[in-house]
Amino acid sequence: MNSEFINEKNLKIWPKLGMRAAFGLMALELAKNDKEMIVLTGDVSTSAGLDRFKKQYPSKYLDVGIAEQNLLGIAAGLSSEGFNVLTTTFAPFQTMRCCEQIKVNLGYMKQKVCMVGLASGLVLGTLGFTHCCIEDIGVLRSIPNLNIISPADTGELAKALITNYKSKNSTYIRLSGSSNIAQIYHKDYNFEIGKSITLKKGNDVAIFATGTMVGVALKCSEILSARNISCEVINFHTIKPIDIDKIKECSKRFKMIATIEEHNIIGGLGSAVSEGLSSLSNSPKQVFFGINDTYGDGGEYQYLLKKFNLDPEYISKSITEKFKNL
Repeated sequence: MNSEFINEKNLKIWPKLGMRAAFGLMALELAKNDKEMIVLTGDVSTSAGLDRFKKQYPSKYLDVGIAEQNLLGIAAGLSSEGFNVLTTTFAPFQTMRCCEQIKVNLGYMKQKVCMVGLASGLVLGTLGFTHCCIEDIGVLRSIPNLNIISPADTGELAKALITNYKSKNSTYIRLSGSSNIAQIYHKDYNFEIGKSITLKKGNDVAIFATGTMVGVALKCSEILSARNISCEVINFHTIKPIDIDKIKECSKRFKMIATIEEHNIIGGLGSAVSEGLSSLSNSPKQVFFGINDTYGDGGEYQYLLKKFNLDPEYISKSITEKFKNL
């Protein structure tokens, strides 16, 4: 698959648009070179940035309406006929509403589909927790034959979409954040499913982050550096398969590992890392930052991030206190 559209200009523009709008532009680029590509949505063409796509490629676009179980069933059928299928709708409906179809058609029957979950985490908090999605990683991580990718920025979303073509498994790509997200990557780079990326070297604490929390982790590392705590920041863009080699490496080099995710602390990145550490002797202390197994009232995105202690100031303060007590 041609990746020429991943260039410095687009890498700079896409983060301003946010994950959803950038996804729509990327779908246009992918369709240029993929005769077998088809995009299925559940009444979310505008929310997914696909209005231009459906006008330019009407034969490659199918809106099934608000019927997400049908969305996955049709997608699996098209995959069995040789189509390269992308499905997209809001993350809670893309994952939990049609979980049985994902299990049977994608996990068990191994029909390959790339699912793009829009607006995961807390970003739709003004609509209440019916539209927030803090469980999707935990739900899907237990289904075999499924990759789970949570891109750090829009450039990494493009890398995930292209790399999906090389995988024999279905893939769930979890989009987080709003518009004007942090730009993590400024030029093209090597991306591999299941291989984390070290963004900043350090000596005292390893910070593992996923999704747009990677930007938060980098801010934390700056705050902690001023407090003479050296942090290594690692982007775990793939939660399944988890990069067990990196977990083992860090367990030998650090006395503390912090995991940051916009997800329930049960079942997500922190849990996957903890499972990896459990088989090792002399594992380092692990500190979890995420939503502490609860729901709550709705609200604006930044308000909810602070409410659930996912802001750089709180995380940095907590890491400082725990590091001093080692």
